[in-house]
Amino acid sequence: LSCVFPGDKVLEPLKYAKVAMDASVSRRKVEGCILGITSLLSHCLGKGKNAALVLRDVGVLLIEGRRVQMKFYSDFLERITGKRILEGAAFKVPQLLDTVLSRMVPIASLTFTGCIVVFP
Repeated sequence: LSCVFPGDKVLEPLKYAKVAMDASVSRRKVEGCILGITSLLSHCLGKGKNAALVLRDVGVLLIEGRRVQMKFYSDFLERITGKRILEGAAFKVPQLLDTVLSRMVPIASLTFTGCIVVFP
């Protein structure tokens, strides 16, 4: 079952079995992890806390108040674009370089307040 949104955007349900197979864990474990993370994230945001959802090998989703920003690891962007990010040639829009993140940067340093709940 999938939903169609304005602009012909389709939202498809997560394929738990495929995620479980790719991660070499049980479907039950995948469902439990996703439910746990989304419940805790919802609770923190409901209490007005800032949050950072770390997506391994992809980047970090930062949520501070009404501000939501995705920062991507440079090696992830290099894998999907096939270009060196630091050369600047990978982006036609220089402002996109603000979305590039080094793995060496502490997550708390990305926030305005320095106070954040980090989800692994």
